[in-house]
Amino acid sequence: MNIQKMIRGVVLSAFALTAGSTFAADTVVVGGKNFTEQQLMAEMTSQLLKAKGFEVDTRAGMGSAVLRQAQESGQIDVYWEYTGTSLITYNKVTERLSAEDTYAKVKELDAKKGLTWLDASKANNTYGLAMRRADAKKRGINTISELAAAINGGKSLTLACNAEFAARADGLKPLQKAYGFEFDRASVKRMDTGLTYQALRDDQVEVALVFVTDGRIPAFDFVVLKDDKGYFPAYALTPVVRTAILEKHPKLGELLNALSSKLDDAVMGRLNASVDVERKAIRDVAEGFLKEAGLI
Repeated sequence: MNIQKMIRGVVLSAFALTAGSTFAADTVVVGGKNFTEQQLMAEMTSQLLKAKGFEVDTRAGMGSAVLRQAQESGQIDVYWEYTGTSLITYNKVTERLSAEDTYAKVKELDAKKGLTWLDASKANNTYGLAMRRADAKKRGINTISELAAAINGGKSLTLACNAEFAARADGLKPLQKAYGFEFDRASVKRMDTGLTYQALRDDQVEVALVFVTDGRIPAFDFVVLKDDKGYFPAYALTPVVRTAILEKHPKLGELLNALSSKLDDAVMGRLNASVDVERKAIRDVAEGFLKEAGLI
């Protein structure tokens, strides 16, 4: 067992001990990752299920790998995952697939692990590389190919990205290989996901990794460079439920599919901006949307 697996095991064990003291037998455990969109989805899911009579325990703010393992081991019943993340990171599929084929593939593969992918939303929170609009226009950079050409031509540009993207199988290294360029080691500034937007806005870097449904992109007047080689896979935001809990509570599927049908890029961008730009409370934003959508 390597050190990473040992650490992961300790984290999961600690999580299990903490969780086990509070879960009721019929409680639905809702998980979520540690960034705004995921915190919003965990809160919306929890509020929706509570409004429909479910007992809910919310466990948001987890790392991706730990959250996935917690669901596979039965400690988390439902959370919202991205199709591309499951395809590449959890199922190690490197084949380029369409958005529809990506969904079908992860649905098939994860079913064997006791997980059911419900209906995919129209929100595709894929990765993107963003620049300040005025700077991109000044440099004549509209696509990642043009960014690559600028760097290969000797332009000194710095990138802000999180540590996960720097190491992911669908992250920075294969992106650079696909486009035939490479940031100098010193030109890659690793930081928390949320700080990449601030670093770009404040002129600390020229390029930043973003999630394309993030509300700070229009708010800070960024432009997302066109992925003209189609490198990034689809990351459709989708509710994933443990099959055992879905068979026990089939109403879950109906409720979560109804929520999924209300979501697209524009909706998620607006909700994310309400939290990250307007500084509204996640609980209030989630409740407001559920009422606006007629779900509660």
